[in-house]
Amino acid sequence: MRIGIITGEYPPMQGGVGDYTQLLARQLAGRGHHIFLFTSAQSHESDPAIHITNTVKKWRWGAIRAIRKWAKAHKLDIISLQFETAAYAMSPFIHFLPQMVRLPVVTTFHDLLFPYLFPKAGALRPMIVRHLANRSAGVIVTNHEDYMQLDAHPNLTLIPLGNLVPADLPADYDRMAWRNRAGANANEFLIAYFGFINHSKGVEILLEDLAYLRQSGYPFRLVMIGGKTGSSDPTNADYAQKIDALITQLGLDDAVTWTGFVDSAQVNAYLDASDVVCLPFRDGCSYRRSSLLAAIHRGCAIITTQPNVYIPLFKDGENMALVTPFTLDPKAPSYFHVSHKLLQLYRNPHLRLRIKEGALQLAKQFDWTTIISDYEAFFADVLEGRK
Repeated sequence: MRIGIITGEYPPMQGGVGDYTQLLARQLAGRGHHIFLFTSAQSHESDPAIHITNTVKKWRWGAIRAIRKWAKAHKLDIISLQFETAAYAMSPFIHFLPQMVRLPVVTTFHDLLFPYLFPKAGALRPMIVRHLANRSAGVIVTNHEDYMQLDAHPNLTLIPLGNLVPADLPADYDRMAWRNRAGANANEFLIAYFGFINHSKGVEILLEDLAYLRQSGYPFRLVMIGGKTGSSDPTNADYAQKIDALITQLGLDDAVTWTGFVDSAQVNAYLDASDVVCLPFRDGCSYRRSSLLAAIHRGCAIITTQPNVYIPLFKDGENMALVTPFTLDPKAPSYFHVSHKLLQLYRNPHLRLRIKEGALQLAKQFDWTTIISDYEAFFADVLEGRK
């Protein structure tokens, strides 16, 4: 197939959508497909297997017209639109792409958290996103929550994200040396957090519980792996400043290590060096969380929040330790703590080992070979339906 892939974000821009799209494009090219990629001018990545057009400075009507010319010039069979509004600088124009091109457009929705996508759009939020879904020849979602929102679409499938962090380690990897880099000695319990930070990630909860545990005499430390904000979401800079202030307020300046943006080998090194990985998502754990999938693939002892919808593969005490949020007032947001799970895994190394082993088994469900086969089959079904 001659496949066109459109993404607002692509390496070296920092962000999960760009990393995912690069892996997807390379894997499809490796299966013999002709891959043409249309992306932002901020990207200057080159790849001999992928024809990259990176001319878009603003995602307005001019970009849509450029896409029409690009698709015609390369005689594409199908277009894969990798959609997350933040990756297109919150522009509304990309939502009208399917009706502007004379080709089947399959849209992969990376996130349907409407308040996040359009913080000031009000009732237009679901309307404009559903317009994109309804006009698409096929829709791919990456998680159960989004599947439930779009289940009326006649051509809908769920294909999980897969791990975005390659499995490499630094050539000279030594666990103790990397623990030292993270600020932990042999007698300290090292907690890792991985990923960009925003309100939905629950970083405040982790920090407050860390402060409580340290004040109670427990030798806990925290390493924050990765950059604070991504290239496509600069609005999180204010939130990052609030987190910095909270760390100081809680007296945690000497207990928290920030790695800054690091490559995949270093991410893996820090994950492997940690005793547990804590990801206290306010909206529950989900397939949509690439940081969670990375921790699963490393076989980490993961502490995270109960999913909002039933996910049969996520099992408390077997492949992760799940925290249940509580609601005392229906009008107030739910609350939870992670301190009890941190203490449980600190005191029970056998449970940590069981969860680690369970995570490695769970990782097999997110294999990229399966993901690419599912993409190929879905594209073929869409094209067959257009005949």
